[in-house]
Amino acid sequence: MTGSVDRAVAGEGRRIVRRKVLVGAAALVMLAGGGASIAHGAADGPDGGGYAAHGTGSAGGSTDGMASADGKVGEDGKAGEVGMVGGASRSGGFWMRADGVFSPPGSFVPSDALTYDTALVPAAARIEVTQYADRTTTRVGTRLKGLLPNRAYGMHVHTSPCAADPASAGPHYQHRASATADPVNEVWLDFRTDRNGAGEAEARHDWGFRDGGARSVIIHDEQGGAGKRIACFTVPLSS
Repeated sequence: MTGSVDRAVAGEGRRIVRRKVLVGAAALVMLAGGGASIAHGAADGPDGGGYAAHGTGSAGGSTDGMASADGKVGEDGKAGEVGMVGGASRSGGFWMRADGVFSPPGSFVPSDALTYDTALVPAAARIEVTQYADRTTTRVGTRLKGLLPNRAYGMHVHTSPCAADPASAGPHYQHRASATADPVNEVWLDFRTDRNGAGEAEARHDWGFRDGGARSVIIHDEQGGAGKRIACFTVPLSS
């Protein structure tokens, strides 16, 4: 009797092992298929679905494409710091995407996105900056959430990283040195928010950035070539 029980237990154990092997193999097949899809998106960039790749990595993602550090977005729509991703595109260029959550200088949790005026750029407002470049075109885009509704903001690419002092970001990045500011020689991303405090803009140029020459974007309290610096996001834009 004992021998029969032992044989039955051993047989059941072998069946369990076989089931685990089959489940493991199926999981590997699913991961292989998903991994190919993710890699394809990351290589394509903005022209071929690369934005979606941002939400598939360790940074996580949200339904609106602005991801959080742990892959979760709270009921209030706020997200954590997520950093930067990028890759090559099928057309021979490259793309980059960076996200940030604004906080005042000196906050307990350091951020690459700093707000100098929380009345105009509240803490926990969110920013996304994208870049796509190939042999003939450079596109820089931005999307923001959590700002004041129905308000105009100015925004430009600047030469240096953000710091506690708003002036640390340096002047506007210029393709050719000039004493005047204009959107042809510089990257202007002026935008107006909607009733929900969200805004977006894109600039296109037939020239690229000098290596290491464009290091941040500054949000201004008014549109045009000047205005008070109210927020800054450190984001190295590539040549």
